[in-house]
Amino acid sequence: MKVLLVDDHVVVRAGLRALLEGEPGFEIAGETGDGETAIRLVLDLQPDVVLMDLRLEQGAIDGIEATRRLAGVAPQVKVVVLTSHGTRTDVALALAAGARGYVLKAGPPEELFRALRTANDGGTGIAQEAVGLLIDEVTSPAAVLSDREVEVIRLLARGHSNREIAASLFVSEATVKTHLIRIYRKLDSTNRAGAVTEAFRRGLVHLS
Repeated sequence: MKVLLVDDHVVVRAGLRALLEGEPGFEIAGETGDGETAIRLVLDLQPDVVLMDLRLEQGAIDGIEATRRLAGVAPQVKVVVLTSHGTRTDVALALAAGARGYVLKAGPPEELFRALRTANDGGTGIAQEAVGLLIDEVTSPAAVLSDREVEVIRLLARGHSNREIAASLFVSEATVKTHLIRIYRKLDSTNRAGAVTEAFRRGLVHLS
């Protein structure tokens, strides 16, 4: 199985390479820390599976957007998302974007191997902890915003554009868009105005 590594931390990629090369049946086709470069490498190298970091801060798009684009241009290539801080919304968004697996970096190597093999075989390989998060997403009627999402909605309430929010938080515009998708879902809103109104109602944002 040929695997493309996508993570914006060189040390993490080195660790993943050593881990996978030490396990029978895996071959590293290439690696990158940028989502747009990952798409080009997939088209050039034709890996079987992409091991995709959820949060890519270096480039213009994050792991979810890169996964979504790969599903459109290379649907035969399976994407397994790997992340440090998974939330129930992260799991749902990753799977909705087309990921065929979801693994936490803190999990045992066996979970990573199993997720990659399951995805390559046409299934969906999700770590046990991520399964629990996904169940929470489905069954919880009122999801709680993360600290970063609260920061985003407060800047949004002040009339900041996506670009201005990105600059204030030192993240990419793509990351801001991902946060907004999660915020809309959690606040049961379909647009910026509705999200801000609901944030005021919940006391997340205050008039000053």
